[in-house]
Amino acid sequence: MSDTRARQLDTGRRGDLLFIGLVVAAYVTAFMAGWASFSLPEVAVLIAAGVVYVFIGIYGNRFCLRLNSSLALAAYFVVQIVLGGLIFYWSRSQSWLILLPLIGQAVEALPRRWMAVTCALNLAVVVAIHSSYISTAVSPTGKLLYPLFSKAFWTIIVQSAVQYLAAIAFVVLFTQVAVRERDARAEVERLAAELGEANVRLREYAAQAEELATVKERNRLARDIHDGLGHYLTAIHVQIQAGRAVLDRDRATALDALSKAQSLAQAGLSEVRRSVAALRASPLDNRSLPEAVLELVDECRAAGVATEFKVCGELRPLSAQVELALYRAVQEALTNVRKHADASRAEVTLDCQSASLVRLTVHDYGLGSGDLNGGFGLLGIRERVRLLGGQVHVDTAPGAGFTLQVEVPIP
Repeated sequence: MSDTRARQLDTGRRGDLLFIGLVVAAYVTAFMAGWASFSLPEVAVLIAAGVVYVFIGIYGNRFCLRLNSSLALAAYFVVQIVLGGLIFYWSRSQSWLILLPLIGQAVEALPRRWMAVTCALNLAVVVAIHSSYISTAVSPTGKLLYPLFSKAFWTIIVQSAVQYLAAIAFVVLFTQVAVRERDARAEVERLAAELGEANVRLREYAAQAEELATVKERNRLARDIHDGLGHYLTAIHVQIQAGRAVLDRDRATALDALSKAQSLAQAGLSEVRRSVAALRASPLDNRSLPEAVLELVDECRAAGVATEFKVCGELRPLSAQVELALYRAVQEALTNVRKHADASRAEVTLDCQSASLVRLTVHDYGLGSGDLNGGFGLLGIRERVRLLGGQVHVDTAPGAGFTLQVEVPIP
């Protein structure tokens, strides 16, 4: 059942009272106009017919609307027009208000075309019955007061038709205003309910977004700790091992290695402090990407791996996110070279010749690996690059070295 039809089922107490009120007004008008002319049986029949008319008008209308059947509605209006016409006829053409409630119901329940047909039938019934009544009206002398088709007859008929037509127009307009007001109120209630549901969903989305942001921030912090602190600890470990290896035969080299380890420890501690203070510490603060990468290359050289670094093309300005992602990729790759590759040589290339992307390649001539997925460090690189719309490629095999290639689009 449509929303409009569902709203029609709830005519409400005011509609019922209005229907009853118009019927009562019609009877009062009829009895006041000619109470003495009605016999007791006629009054009883009129009242009984009025009760049936009201009962069908309230409960029959609801039943037909509930059936949602055009045929049932048509039968309802035909029965009510006939019954209302009989009451109008029996009341000596005085209860002209009796059929007006049907006009209001037709406005609510019927399409505009059939509503117009119902109004026309009401008008025709009223005019026909009134014509029949006045054409037989006689004076005390026995003469017809309004001979059929006389000027006086047509004058009264036209006046009656215009008056009833005005009453129909008033009921139609009044009912349309009431229907629009009811529909507007229902629409407001529907929109309010939808707005409430939207607010609930918005709160849920906000909670999900907050949770997602928290998860992303945790992942970022995990990557930063691994890439930053892990790098420094690895470098410190390498320097301490180097110092211990030559401590007995070359004290100066050992002290130099320990001094580098101490410097790395201080740098690592500074980065931890920056992370704790701002949670957004960047190793690229106040220096360019090539300068920061060259520092990582120097650390790798100091660990005993001959490392070359070159920039192909002219480096264009990059966003802070892109620069940090490339820096962390170099940092992770060179850390793995020192920890796992057992390589004597490595190459770092920053290719900026393409207008649409920047390409970073780190290649070592070490042991290689059969695992293309890598550990947590490579996972962090992939996450960073994926967020920037880039790609990560890994090429390795046992005994063939390890190549990491990162491509990030330039906005």
